[in-house]
Amino acid sequence: MELSPLLAEVIKRGASDLHIGEGIKPTIRIDGGLVQISEKVLNKEDIERMFSEVLSEAQYENYMKNHEIDYSFSFEYEELSARFRGNCYFESKKKAGAFRLIPSKIRSIDELDLPKILKDISQRRRGLFLVTGPTGHGKSTTLAALINEVNCTRKEHILTIEDPIEYVYKSESCLVHQREIGTDTNSFSEALRRALRQDPDVILIGEMRDLETIAFAITAAETGHFVLGTLHTQDASQSIDRIIDVFPSHQQQQVRTQLGTVLVGICSQQLVPRDGGGRVCATEILIANPAVRNCIKEAKTSQIKSLIQTGNNIGMHTMEQSLAKFVRACEITRETAEVFAYDPKDLDRLLEGY
Repeated sequence: MELSPLLAEVIKRGASDLHIGEGIKPTIRIDGGLVQISEKVLNKEDIERMFSEVLSEAQYENYMKNHEIDYSFSFEYEELSARFRGNCYFESKKKAGAFRLIPSKIRSIDELDLPKILKDISQRRRGLFLVTGPTGHGKSTTLAALINEVNCTRKEHILTIEDPIEYVYKSESCLVHQREIGTDTNSFSEALRRALRQDPDVILIGEMRDLETIAFAITAAETGHFVLGTLHTQDASQSIDRIIDVFPSHQQQQVRTQLGTVLVGICSQQLVPRDGGGRVCATEILIANPAVRNCIKEAKTSQIKSLIQTGNNIGMHTMEQSLAKFVRACEITRETAEVFAYDPKDLDRLLEGY
C-alpha cells in the first residue's frame, strides 16, 4: 500500500489528519472523530514504503537516530495538491506516523468567522499576543489568518520561526521570511538569538514551549516588536500562569511586571462539532486593559475571568458566552456546549430560560 492515495483521501473527505502504523488500519479524523478508511492492516514493509515517499534520506536517518521527526511537505497526486505536516515516531518499538492537512488557501479572519477584534489586534505595532487551546483545535489556522491580515494591510517585515513550516505565505504588502528548524536554522534557540538582528517588525513563534522561547518572546515584545505565539493551555488565566511558572521563583515577580506591560491579549479556542456536521470555532478573548495588566502584575489571575465577563464593550468574551451564542443560533446543541464549557454552571446561567 502507498501513502499518496491515503493522503488524497484526507483531502477528498475533508479530514484533518491521517494516522498510520504497524498493526493498524489507516485511519483519518473527520470533524474530530476517527474513521478507518481501509480494511488492510499495515505491516512494517508498508510503513517503510510510505515513509520513503515523504522523507529524504537525511530525514530518515534523523528519524531512526532520534526515534521521531517533525517535518512538512508539499503533496501532489492526480489533480490534488496540498501541504501536510508530518510526524513519524515509534510506539511499542513499531513505526507509526501522523499527517495533518494544512489547507493551501489561507482563510481570512472573516472567512473563519473569528471575532472581529482580531482585526484590530493585527494592527498592533508592539506587544505579545497569544493563541491558545488544545492540539488540533485550529491555533495555526487562526495565527495564519492574523499574519495574513498583517501581510495584506501593513508594509513591514514579518519573520516566522516554525518547526516545521506549516502555512506558506506569499509576500503581499509585507516582506515575509519563514525559517524552519532543521532546514533554515539548526535550533529554536539559535534562530531566536539571531532574530532581532534580521530587522523584523512582526515575529511569529510557532510554539512557545520552553523558558528560552518564552523569555525571547517577552524581550522582543518589550523592544518594540509585535510577537505572535501559541500555548497549549485552556484559557487566559491558565496561559498567564503557565508563562510565569516556567521561570525560576526568584524571577517570577519581574516576569509578571514585564508580561503585564507587554501583553496585548489572548485568544483561547476550541473547535466544537456543529449540529448537522462540520465544526465551529468557539473562543475566549482577553484584551489586556489596565485592570487586566494590574491583575497580572499583582498575581491576581483568578480575577481575570470576571474582567473578561464584563469587558464586552472592548471585545472581550468568555468561552461560555461564545458557546451560548452558538447554541442560540442553533449551530450547536446545548448538550455539546456543556461538554466544551470551561464552567458549565456559567453556561447554564447564560442559557437560563432558553
